[in-house]
Amino acid sequence: MSFAELGLSEKVQQAVEAAGYTTPTPIQAQAIPHVLARRDVLGVAQTGTGKTAAFTLPMLTLLEQGRARARMPRTLILEPTRELAAQVEENFERYGSNHKLNVALLIGGVSFADQDLKITRGVDVLIATPGRLLDHFERGKLLLTGVELLVIDEADRMLDMGFIPDIERIVKLVPFTRQTLFFSATMPPEIQRLADDFLHNPVRIEVARPASTATTITQRLVATGAEGHQKRKTLRKLIRAAEELNNGIIFCNRKRDVAQLQKSLSNHGFNVAALHGDMDQRARMAALDAFRSGEVPLLVASDVAARGLDIPAVSHVFNFDVPHHAEDYVHRIGRTGRAGRSGAAFTLVGRGDEKSLAAIEALIGQPIAWAEGDLASLPDEEAAEPERRGRGGRGRRDEGRAEGRRDESRRDEGRRDETRRRRARGNRQDEAETPPPSTSRRNGEAPRSTAERRGPDERRVPEERRHPDERSAGRRSDRGRNRDDDAMPEAEIGMGAHVPAFLLRPVVLKKRTENE
Repeated sequence: MSFAELGLSEKVQQAVEAAGYTTPTPIQAQAIPHVLARRDVLGVAQTGTGKTAAFTLPMLTLLEQGRARARMPRTLILEPTRELAAQVEENFERYGSNHKLNVALLIGGVSFADQDLKITRGVDVLIATPGRLLDHFERGKLLLTGVELLVIDEADRMLDMGFIPDIERIVKLVPFTRQTLFFSATMPPEIQRLADDFLHNPVRIEVARPASTATTITQRLVATGAEGHQKRKTLRKLIRAAEELNNGIIFCNRKRDVAQLQKSLSNHGFNVAALHGDMDQRARMAALDAFRSGEVPLLVASDVAARGLDIPAVSHVFNFDVPHHAEDYVHRIGRTGRAGRSGAAFTLVGRGDEKSLAAIEALIGQPIAWAEGDLASLPDEEAAEPERRGRGGRGRRDEGRAEGRRDESRRDEGRRDETRRRRARGNRQDEAETPPPSTSRRNGEAPRSTAERRGPDERRVPEERRHPDERSAGRRSDRGRNRDDDAMPEAEIGMGAHVPAFLLRPVVLKKRTENE
């Protein structure tokens, strides 16, 4: 079967031929005639089978009739991520080269003003992520009452990202008489419920068993230690030993691991870029463009790159972490082995990943072979820990604790040195302002107490109203005066008999008036 037999317009067929395609994929061959017949379609197919063109090509044919009105798009396509939305826009630009259609992209990280300007001019095709679409609607910049065709793409990814409440709200805003196309790679019960609510008498197209993987992908498991530095070492060894490695995507479960792994690979001489959800849109698109062009052969990414990205020439996929959700494994390895090409997918598995691995094998319906040895071949970590401590004198954790104690000891010593310096400076100042006690003893005079050194006004201050430091100083002087001269002198506490000058300043009390 050729594209000419599907009922597409002449303009669309010319654009498809210019792109180099002659034979439609199974989902395209089955879905395009039903879309052209204005039927609701429920498409279930594994990733990389051409779902995007299955709704892009018939939409271009249908949009040849009619015109767009200001702030009222004719068709609406919802995508879970910015990258997928931008990719759909590229498909419309490629296959719609013979059309004069206005296409607008509403995603985060782009100015609202530029997007509002496009909507105001009138849009034939509106491609958006749910959050940014609702932002424009709540600002009063967008009306959805003119939508004739609604496409919900990667519905299972919408579920994982928590967009289902937004999708339900958007569906209520578009006309009830719309045509709806619903595409998903997997069909969990939640997605089936949404399909039943959104679609009216749909045509179900299932070209492959749900959550199946392409036969062109060679899948292998690689046993590795659970610690981060061991996994990174295993990954580097795997990349260097990979056969026919043109480029590859390395998937991590967490965003912070993406940045850490990218830095580690760069330090070991690999040309690698990073892609995760916390990056701004410009940096994300720059990383993707560099990877697509071959400037950067390795891309470390979170699951933001696992769904729908069309990079046909990816030769390898490395799962640095076993995905928590079994469906994510299908989407990750689906980045390779696309369009009939062969690909390889390696998953690093450590102790503790057995449950997630069992869920993946149960979902895809087949066991995954081990590259060399399985988890039983790994050395016992509990037995290896004393060996690591013996080689290094102590374990990494103990070394960290000892270093912390040394740092604390150095800080305490610094505080004690600073205290001694301050006391020395205070003693020198007191010796310069008051005669030393030894002079009074040589003249036969008893050392004067703190109260005697004060003026007559100060001696009249009651004891209970004095400053606590003054009371303690007075008590120290009394103890020194009443002590037997022949007795062993007591150890000086603090500054001893020396009183700093600021303690000798007179205390001025405000006299109370009769009204007080």
